[in-house]
Amino acid sequence: MRVRVATALGITAVTLLALPACSTDFSDAKPASSSAARAGNPASAGQKETPLSSAALETRLLDHGDLGSGYSRKPERPAQHEDVTVLGCPALNELGGDAATGGSLDFPRQAKASFTYTGSSDSEVSEELYSDTTDKLSDGTSRIFDAMTGCPEYQVLVGSTAIDITTHKTAAPQLGDEQWSQLLTFSAGGKDSVVKQTAVRSGNVLLVVAGSPALVDRHLDKAHAKATATR
Repeated sequence: MRVRVATALGITAVTLLALPACSTDFSDAKPASSSAARAGNPASAGQKETPLSSAALETRLLDHGDLGSGYSRKPERPAQHEDVTVLGCPALNELGGDAATGGSLDFPRQAKASFTYTGSSDSEVSEELYSDTTDKLSDGTSRIFDAMTGCPEYQVLVGSTAIDITTHKTAAPQLGDEQWSQLLTFSAGGKDSVVKQTAVRSGNVLLVVAGSPALVDRHLDKAHAKATATR
């Protein structure tokens, strides 16, 4: 299956963690098992359903003051549209190429930021915030994480570049109402890069932190506290 996605210049395992693609549409996703689990969750049921605006989400992103020294924000790069073919994972074929690389989710209210850390070596960490009804956030996020971790090995062709991807479900921290976490290893051109991707839903806000595993673990709690702070 070929789909159109927008990929950053220079397809490498590092840049793949923040592919700003044409996004997977979860608007018609069937309710997942997580919906039944939420029925008995008083905290989730009590959350307001009115989604936050993208402008409101922007104020909840981590900034230099939150991260500390050694971090610089990455400017958004012009995107190129490439054909992406997913091989070896039928579930991801159904969702599209953006899902196969852990790319952006298609919730209309969103805010994003990416940072490079040069304290010891060049590493990256990105944060994405989304807002929608709790059902849409839960069902959409569960569907993409289940599909990715359900295919431990697959390959994507981005233009003429072949990238081998392995996924491994990892324990998620007990934050918010629902949590998902995985490790992705990208192999291309004889080089490997490991990316951790952790998502936490708190009511009608979804937080996704991805990048160097150490940086994700270091900043996840802080990102969640700021994303869910009462404004």
